[in-house]
Formats: sequence, structure tokens, C-alpha cells
Amino acid sequence: MNGLLVVWESRDVFLWGAANTLSLVLGCLLLSIPVGILGAVVLTEAPAPLRRLFGEVVDLLRCVPFLLLAYVVYYGLPELGLRLDPWWAGLMSLTVYTTAYLAEIFRAAFLAVAPDNIEAAHAFGLSRSLIYRRIILPQVAITAAPVIGNQVITTIRDSALLMIITVQELTFAANFVSANHFTPFAPFAAAVGLYLLMSFVVEAGVRRMERVRKVRYG
Repeated sequence: MNGLLVVWESRDVFLWGAANTLSLVLGCLLLSIPVGILGAVVLTEAPAPLRRLFGEVVDLLRCVPFLLLAYVVYYGLPELGLRLDPWWAGLMSLTVYTTAYLAEIFRAAFLAVAPDNIEAAHAFGLSRSLIYRRIILPQVAITAAPVIGNQVITTIRDSALLMIITVQELTFAANFVSANHFTPFAPFAAAVGLYLLMSFVVEAGVRRMERVRKVRYG
């Protein structure tokens, strides 16, 4: 059967896989961004012993290959009495891994905030929480947007490795269609196209943030 016809007839499988990929990535971001921000606060403002300890944990997670971390979560946690189904194990793996990178990204962005802005906010009597909400976090979001966008694309890419623990994401769907219809090229080419589409959407969002930054900060 023609490869393109196979892909078209299996479109529901691809859409299901793409939906799973998107749900994993969005769920990961909803969890990892706030935790990454808190991690950056710890890395910049916590007492030195806690800062060093947390920094070592972040460095360790960034050095571990993502596939190995997914194996540890899916196959290792049951040894400790915690058994997760593949989707939740995949989400946990992505979240832990992405949080480690985002903590470093946000830490660097925090350090890039002009001290004069913070001193002026203190002079006006703003509380620490209000300074974060009104002064620091908006600048951090705009400054770190390109790097965060790159990390989102990396997370989309890493999600493909979750097929190894039987998460039914996009690469799993392409492999399923290929194996069942004996068409080695078209299903994976279709998956590549969908991954590119997701990445282009992220890049468009990053470019928009960069335009906002130029308007506000020159």
C-alpha cells in the first residue's frame, strides 16, 4: 500500500499520538515552570548550605541522560512501592528533567535583572512578593523567553524517548503504523512533520516575546 495512503488511513493514530505528546509537554511545563522559578529563588537567595545542596541536585539531574531517568522512574520506583502507569511515569520524568534546566535558566535571568530596579522598588516600600510579581518576574520571563523556547523544543524532542516505556506518544504511533503496515518511511516522515509543526509554533511564540522585549526595553 502506498505510504501516504497508509498515513492518511492511520491519521487517527497519529492524532492520538500527537495529542499525547502535547498533553505530556503542556503538563510538564505547567509543573516545571513554577517549580523551576522556586528553584531559581533557592539558587540565588537561600542560605549557602541549602544553595550548594540544591545546586548539586540540579547539576546531577542535568548530567543524567533523559532515557536513563525515564527507566529509573518507570522501573525503579516500583521497587520502592510506587508504581506508575507509563503516561504518569513519562510526565514525572519530563517534569523532573525539565525543572532542573529551567531552574538554571531562571537563575541566570534573575541575575540579569538590573539591581537599580529592585532598589527603586524597595525605596517605594514594595514588599518582596510584590517586587517579584511586578518587577522581577516580568523581566525574567521576557529575558529568558528564547532559552525557555529552546528548552520547550528540547522537551518535545525528549518526549519521543518515552516510547521505550510504552508511552503512546507520537513516535510510538509512527512505530505502530510502520510495524503494522510494513511501511518504514512514510509514518516516520509524517511524525517528523508533526514535530516540526509543534516546534514552529513554539518559535513563533518566542519571536513574539522578543518583539515585546524590544518595545519595552529597547
